[in-house]
Amino acid sequence: MTATASARGGGTLAGTGSLVRLMLRRDRVKLPSWILGISLFWLYYTRLVPKAYPTKADLDAIVSMMGGAAGRMWTGPTYFLENMTYETFIPAAYGGYLILVIVLMSILLIVRHTRVEEQAGRAELVRASVVGRHAQLTAALLVALIANGATAGLIALMMIADPIFSTGGSLLFAAGCFASGLAFAGLTAVIVQVTEYSRTATSLAAGVGLGGAFLIKALGDMGHEHGTLLSWFSPMAWPQQTAPFVLDRWWPLAFSLAFAVATAALGYVLAARRDVGAGLIAPRAGKARAAGWLGTPVGLAWRLERRAIMWWAIGLGLLGMAMGGFAERAVPGEMPEALLQVLGGAENIVAGYLAYMGVFMATIVAVYAVLAMQGLRAEETGGRGEPILATAVSRWSWLGANVLVATIGVVIIMGVAGAATGLGAASVLGDNALIWDVTAAHLNHVPPILVVLGVAALLFGVLPRATGASWAVVAYGFMVGTFGALMDLPDVAFDLSPFEHPARMPIEEFEIAPVAALVAIAVALVAAGMVAFRRRDLDVT
Repeated sequence: MTATASARGGGTLAGTGSLVRLMLRRDRVKLPSWILGISLFWLYYTRLVPKAYPTKADLDAIVSMMGGAAGRMWTGPTYFLENMTYETFIPAAYGGYLILVIVLMSILLIVRHTRVEEQAGRAELVRASVVGRHAQLTAALLVALIANGATAGLIALMMIADPIFSTGGSLLFAAGCFASGLAFAGLTAVIVQVTEYSRTATSLAAGVGLGGAFLIKALGDMGHEHGTLLSWFSPMAWPQQTAPFVLDRWWPLAFSLAFAVATAALGYVLAARRDVGAGLIAPRAGKARAAGWLGTPVGLAWRLERRAIMWWAIGLGLLGMAMGGFAERAVPGEMPEALLQVLGGAENIVAGYLAYMGVFMATIVAVYAVLAMQGLRAEETGGRGEPILATAVSRWSWLGANVLVATIGVVIIMGVAGAATGLGAASVLGDNALIWDVTAAHLNHVPPILVVLGVAALLFGVLPRATGASWAVVAYGFMVGTFGALMDLPDVAFDLSPFEHPARMPIEEFEIAPVAALVAIAVALVAAGMVAFRRRDLDVT
């Protein structure tokens, strides 16, 4: 009996257990890092919020903001305002950000163990043995279940051990995190069937899937204190509708679980309709003769990255348009003093809001920068970098070309996001000059993203298996930029974040010194990474 026949005899799930063990072994460093990092992220906020708001009066001071459209856009429905305590406020105000990180972990996990494996050719070798057709996808989903379960378990244990939180609400909140991770794991299982390229799949899942879900939830929550019907169409909204520590209702999680099951089932159906290594949408047939630029390192890098850049630009353009349209409602009466510090002061609240959007978008686009370098890492481990370097292409030009294209992508995405945000603001405020002003403000935050790109390039050259550690720079920058003023962090904490150095345009004048310094740091990091990459062996796994 042939291996294929044996697989059929064992069913479409034959070999699933072995693949689960293989995936866990391959992720024995990466997954624990994600799980512990997410757990520490949550522990950080549960400890610092009581320090930032030490009295009941401090908590009451932010009620007006949380009850307004500004607060609901970022935090979701305001059930917690009926009984404003640390127990009700912390999960409501910061739980959505925790879920965002958990969802990102699930997206990357599914893409890594499905589409990346097919693109590298390893899935075909595995399928040649006694492995069922759906074993790979099933194993990836099971690993996602394990990872999300471990994360939710740690979060629940930390909250139960904290005297602030009750046991029932802690379990419900952790269950919401778990269900959200599974929901987006299922959605990613569908997306990886569509395209044959891992970079495009990641961009679709993170930029369009996650970004679209956040946008729908934000727009829906702005309309009513408990959310409108629109918000119920977003998987990001369902865990927040459980209202832990207030209503403690479990039934909204049924939507998350049903969505996870339905999308996973659709993923299986779509997987059966395509060949291994192919996508449902076949790539367009190329020209009989390739353009001359495609034969260059930069041309190849652009060819591989252009779809990811396009989807990121579309996703953040739509998000920017919606956020810019909200500028008219960002009025001082909705903001307490602590939050006004984040937006630059009460005198220029609209300009402060638009300036903050530049920092916010920069941290999101930094995610793209890290993914771009991880895509290059996938090219190396998949064995596709070796044939390129066997030609006249040097290591310096290969890495440099990919960094250059990623830099171009960062500029394009930030430019589109800024123009869309400015257009949205101009449409509600009647000031067309905002289009240019907000675009320039967003482009002013390109250098911090390039520093993140430089850190990823340095890790790629020195410790390629630790390239993902550059996520720490993104996470730190997001926490400091969004919550640093609220937490009254010391100046040194802000200085360590590259996102805090450029001027907050349009509320501040442009300053060349911090931009030049950040660009110089980014160039130095990339140069060091290129030198290190030249001296190490290729890692083909």
